[in-house]
Amino acid sequence: MTDTLATITQIKNTRAFILELVKDLSIEQLNKIPTGFNNNIIWNIAHLTAAQQNMCYIRSGLDITVEERYFSPFLSGTKPEKFIEHKDIASIFDALLNSMDRLAADYSSNIFLKFDPWDKRYGMKLNSIEDAINFIPFHEGMHIGYIMALKKLA
Repeated sequence: MTDTLATITQIKNTRAFILELVKDLSIEQLNKIPTGFNNNIIWNIAHLTAAQQNMCYIRSGLDITVEERYFSPFLSGTKPEKFIEHKDIASIFDALLNSMDRLAADYSSNIFLKFDPWDKRYGMKLNSIEDAINFIPFHEGMHIGYIMALKKLA
């Protein structure tokens, strides 16, 4: 359990780094979809929370802990549907960090009693909540790369 909680802390620290990386960008820059890309910076940030909710809560048969409007529109296979306004950007940023605090509390409370195994397209099989949590840093590392590339073009 301690290793998994340490991983959750690492994820939260990485997410704080992401917010630091984009803190000076305008709302237009966060929403810009450059030529050759399917999404934008704010979609990638919201996607991190949506993916974590999907991997940890949905796969465990539990309800998500964020508002639905910050979940389904940002799952894998989606793309930005509309311009994200300032108030929603603030909520997306809050959810990015707060969802990790909630995950740590829920994991410590042992609410993840079952898990629907999942073969990820990256050649990894997630068989448990611990596997899902350990997969998150890999997934988020990829999206940090996308965010950095998008920032250069914003």
